[in-house]
Amino acid sequence: MLKLNGIIPAVPTPFDAEGNLATDKLKENFNYWNQFDLKGYLMLGSNGEMVMLTHRERLEVLEAARTVIHGDKIMLAGTGCQSTRETIELTKEAARIGADAALVLNPFYYKNQMTRKALEEHYLSLADASPIPVLVYNMPASTGIDLDADMVVSLSGHQNIIGLKDSGGNLVKKGTVMDLVKSEFQVMAGSAGFLLPALSAGAVGGILALANIAPQQCINLYHAFCSGEKERYGNLQSKIMELNTAVTGQWGVPALKEAMDFIGMYGGPARKPLMPLSGEEREQLHALLTGFSLQPGVFEK
Repeated sequence: MLKLNGIIPAVPTPFDAEGNLATDKLKENFNYWNQFDLKGYLMLGSNGEMVMLTHRERLEVLEAARTVIHGDKIMLAGTGCQSTRETIELTKEAARIGADAALVLNPFYYKNQMTRKALEEHYLSLADASPIPVLVYNMPASTGIDLDADMVVSLSGHQNIIGLKDSGGNLVKKGTVMDLVKSEFQVMAGSAGFLLPALSAGAVGGILALANIAPQQCINLYHAFCSGEKERYGNLQSKIMELNTAVTGQWGVPALKEAMDFIGMYGGPARKPLMPLSGEEREQLHALLTGFSLQPGVFEK
């Protein structure tokens, strides 16, 4: 079975000044990420602005990424769409391109109709049809739906549903899931802000936006936990939380892209209607990055 133990960045999708897809810049960014002991990469996640892309653009992103993701690294593809039919279609195309597994956000537009039965049938139909393993993606801040522990446990019984990325941050629920799922089911933290508590509750790693700009710090925290260095991993988690809150919580994708630009990578603009940071917000972010020892020149082309 595919092993997810480790740190996986949730990779942003780059656009040029006119808002067009910039796959050349995506490939350049991998020159930086590929220097680190990352487990793999998530393409087309929330920080990849998957919902902002056309179907063709989604495939272009996956095709470009596959050419620069080394063979020993996992490539996850976000394939969650609003209909089961489209989700299955995109998952099959992601598999054809070379994705190792699909990370699938639940449908949410018809929120009142997204009952447990509807969502379970959605995931089970996908798992039956998918040629690659499936991970359930719980992101209540974006979907307005928080997948409950009982449903996750039920879905974990399908042999092709191998894990969960949980960005909800409910540690009690994580613990319940870990107590009840089969031993090989893998839970991934969805934010560096609660990476340590998630690992303590039984998570095997994290799919993290912060790992794009601070990959080594996230890796250090993971390895410190695995080796039992309690004082070290406690300190690392504390340092990570403030920056993570600003970059991925308070200001979101535009802040992550601004941070990438600041350290010398290519972030570029977010796709409208997402707005760029104000001058004051940019100054605050730059100060946080500098305090975290992330400064211009960290990434040198």
